[in-house]
Amino acid sequence: MNERDSEAAASALLAAGFEMASSESEADVLLFNTCSVRDQAERKAIGKIGLVKRGKRVRPDLVVGVLGCMAQSLGEELFEKIPHVDFVLGTDRLGDLVEVLNAAIARRVKVSRTDAAGDVEASRLSGHLPLDRRSSQVSAFVSLMRGCDRFCSYCIVPYVRGRECSRPVGEVLDEVSRLVCEGVKEIVFLGQNVAAYGKKESGGVSWLPELFERANDISGLRRIRFTSPHPADFDDALIEAVAVVPKVCDNVHLPLQSGSDRVLAAMNRNYSSAEYFSVVEKLKRLSGGLTFSTDVIVGFPGETDDDFRATRTLMEEVGFDNAFIFKYSPRRGTRAASFADSVPLESKEERNAVLLADLKRRAESANSSLVGERVETLVEGVSRRNASRWFGRSRTNKMVVFDPDPSILVGDVVSPVVERSTAATLFGAFPSEE
Repeated sequence: MNERDSEAAASALLAAGFEMASSESEADVLLFNTCSVRDQAERKAIGKIGLVKRGKRVRPDLVVGVLGCMAQSLGEELFEKIPHVDFVLGTDRLGDLVEVLNAAIARRVKVSRTDAAGDVEASRLSGHLPLDRRSSQVSAFVSLMRGCDRFCSYCIVPYVRGRECSRPVGEVLDEVSRLVCEGVKEIVFLGQNVAAYGKKESGGVSWLPELFERANDISGLRRIRFTSPHPADFDDALIEAVAVVPKVCDNVHLPLQSGSDRVLAAMNRNYSSAEYFSVVEKLKRLSGGLTFSTDVIVGFPGETDDDFRATRTLMEEVGFDNAFIFKYSPRRGTRAASFADSVPLESKEERNAVLLADLKRRAESANSSLVGERVETLVEGVSRRNASRWFGRSRTNKMVVFDPDPSILVGDVVSPVVERSTAATLFGAFPSEE
């Protein structure tokens, strides 16, 4: 979501006549789009913004702005923490960016806008983005909704992103069609709880299955991805749509957080480990080629060794070959912040390391099983790590690196043969036809 908001901010500024600087040292305006979901992310952001103080001494006219979740959470408090910040813009006020920035440049006054913008429609931030300003030429983020109504006890999102608000299906499809006309081949539908898309507006029925079916009919679109769904909203209609709509890719990111029912209840996740696993089993039964990724928190207040073992066991049973694993830290403003942070840091680090080792083993095994197989790959361009090679992603969201061929263009779908693999990457080639 933050990456999508950064693209929207860049688009608004470019349309207003600003230009993108080639480096931080050459910029007259520095904008920091921040995350506040975890305490560590907030501390890193404050540290990074703090480093700009030296540059502002040298160039007093440098304008520094803070956007995103941390801006929403801390507001004017940021002026006290980081005095060289010129303005703070909350998550619902991104549409005011140009106005606030121009005011900061002209009047050199500090501005903080974190209040709700009245009728907060997601469509305010869904404007057309120039293709050359996207992080990828072939894949584009499309926001379906903003906010979350789940109120997990550890999560700040409902407080900094607000309650759920969904865009109309027709408006989303219009945006997708425009993007495809520009050459985009893959759409990633976004929402804090994307499985709840449209439920509030429709009286309880998710619009996501319908959106998949209608987007599937758009000529030129090759792939559909989505993130992140809450397991409790992943109903049978959505399961069937993921399994049967051809352009929906074969990877589901399904946040778990814990495999312990006791911990899940304390987290206010509103599902049990058995209910979570039932969703996975139904998906596997209808679409056997699916892979799964997830989010997990270790060391949540009160998590025992038995609770941790339950998480480890469930992760093994599902067979995750990708996961974002975090050590719990209290988050100011959440209900869990009042819980005793009872798990020692040493235990958190040990549990984190165990799950990462398990994950690496599973990923290496899953990827090595693909050696010798052809893997359908959407070509994204030159490899970021090796300019002599190209890369793309498989339908299961695996990175595929291969030697370029003059006949291959960015946006093509190719099927290299996997010659070797690591836990993170498949290395492919195109054998000469005999």
